[in-house]
Amino acid sequence: MIERGSSLPVSPGRAASRVFRVPLQVSERRLLLVGMDLLAVNGALLLALGVRSHLVTLDPLIDHPSWFAILTGLWLAISYALDAYEPHVTSRFEASPRAVIRAGLLTAGLYLLLPRVTPPLPGSRLALESFPVFLVLALLAGRRLYTWALPTPVYERHTLIVGAGRAGQTVAQALLNEGHSGYQVVGFIDDDPAKAGVLSQGGLPILGNRRTLKDVIGAHRISTLILAITGDVDADLLQTLMDCVEKGVEIAPMPVVYEQLTGRVPVEHVGEKWYAAIPAPSAMTSPLWQLAKRSLDLLLAGVGLVVLASLLPFIALAIVLDTPGPVFYSQERIGKGGVVFRAFKFRSMIRGAEHGEALWAKERDSRVTRVGRFLRASHLDEFPQFLNVLRGEMSIVGPRPERPEFVERLARELPIYRLRHVVKPGMGGWGLVRQGYAGSPGDVLLRLQYDLYYIKHQSLWLDLLIVLKTIAHAVTLKGR
Repeated sequence: MIERGSSLPVSPGRAASRVFRVPLQVSERRLLLVGMDLLAVNGALLLALGVRSHLVTLDPLIDHPSWFAILTGLWLAISYALDAYEPHVTSRFEASPRAVIRAGLLTAGLYLLLPRVTPPLPGSRLALESFPVFLVLALLAGRRLYTWALPTPVYERHTLIVGAGRAGQTVAQALLNEGHSGYQVVGFIDDDPAKAGVLSQGGLPILGNRRTLKDVIGAHRISTLILAITGDVDADLLQTLMDCVEKGVEIAPMPVVYEQLTGRVPVEHVGEKWYAAIPAPSAMTSPLWQLAKRSLDLLLAGVGLVVLASLLPFIALAIVLDTPGPVFYSQERIGKGGVVFRAFKFRSMIRGAEHGEALWAKERDSRVTRVGRFLRASHLDEFPQFLNVLRGEMSIVGPRPERPEFVERLARELPIYRLRHVVKPGMGGWGLVRQGYAGSPGDVLLRLQYDLYYIKHQSLWLDLLIVLKTIAHAVTLKGR
């Protein structure tokens, strides 16, 4: 949470005697919350088993560790799929109950339905119903403790943003929007004389310039500097920053902090440091990663095609009965390396919807048929793309492929847009599960930020997370 810092000076000696501090990184906070949730989930199972036997002990955990391992895996998969660890959910307790109750009840319900590998269903209704009740109550209690304890100064990093321009304002706003991120921003440092002593748009003061930076750090007990300068750092400022590092102050580039908070790459704020938006080649070029990625694609595509074969007669009949026209539809898309391929889909629009002109799909598009709305909401319209995955033109996870007409136009306006083509396009993507479908040129920049984040940070865990969220979107009909 961004808070306005006081401009009253505090002596360095007095600051040093202040309360003991254990500032936590964003990833450390999330890991702590996951640990608390797992303790609550497994503790609830122990309590429920105790209700059945009238004695709460650790014996079930010792004798049947698989019961708890399966429960742990279910909770992690369902909670991440249902956004229970999104910053806007974890930062305020008021936002937690809905996500936690949904994920908790679904976890408990699926767990109780698993045969043979979980505890046998109890004969008593009280013992059966106690597990989901204990699970939800324990989770809510843990979330309340988390949101109460983490905002305290002991765990906060007193932070100063160097640069009060657009990049600085953007990261400050992200810190405000994402809640308790661990950064307590007290203000800005900026060399522009016109900004001295004034308040920024977010209500944060401009506390000084590079010449007074060390004094501001001492007065406000600053532990972290967020460097929000899009141009080069000159020799004088570099020396000042090195002096700060020597005194134990952490320096975090604005793009790094922004990525941690939002899951996006701030392409419009990297300035001359454009290389910050380019992914490191190690993950993309690693033979082991490529093998793992392709193996996962083949496995999921095989399963998907089996499901498609079983649903095909029903979907085809519904499409034909709804409106005249073909069952399948193919369209040119841009793939890895800028190569054009044809992506397959079930037809979800009326015949001749575009009249030969490439048009953006709109929300509540009148060209979409009645059956098409359901196919899109459930992502079933994209099931034929499992064939594209099998042919190696697409991946299960990656940036959504775009049409050549749109790519040409967008690349002229934003050359960095072509970075999306360094990996295979995907049936599901980070931008798709975080933003939804880009239905206009105005959505493209936001989608690009998400796509570049995925390309920079791609991993099997991130792929699995995207698959889980995509499945949740399909089941809850949150497609476009």
